[in-house]
Amino acid sequence: MGKIAVVFWSGTGNTEAMAEAVVNGVKSVTDDVDLFQVDEFSVDKMSAYDGFLFGCPAMGDEVLEEDSFEPFFAKAEETLDGVPVGLFGSYGWGGGAWMEAWVDRTKEAGAKLIGSVTAENSPDDEAIANCEKLGKDLANAV
Repeated sequence: MGKIAVVFWSGTGNTEAMAEAVVNGVKSVTDDVDLFQVDEFSVDKMSAYDGFLFGCPAMGDEVLEEDSFEPFFAKAEETLDGVPVGLFGSYGWGGGAWMEAWVDRTKEAGAKLIGSVTAENSPDDEAIANCEKLGKDLANAV
């Protein structure tokens, strides 16, 4: 079992609820997981982890949050080659095109994408269950 970091940004609490659910999923396999808001985490800490769950909602024109998360992820993706990664986030419009672009970008970085979960607005029971599964699947992959 490897060590897992869950790194997220949340403006309304929706993606934070998803982050807590992925942590619960990881904890069903191992307790070796740390939860960070993106401003508490930096790329130089990534070498201490074996897998990542990244969470960010759709913002603006279906993009990652631009002030904190996007600059972090732009640097982080340079270190993801061969690393197990899961993605999650909420959206309020647009049907989730930001996630499709984020998935493609993560794969292009060479990450071993375990999966992705989206929720329209506040995550419902199904989205929470999918987040828990994503956390469990990632924990089993590291």
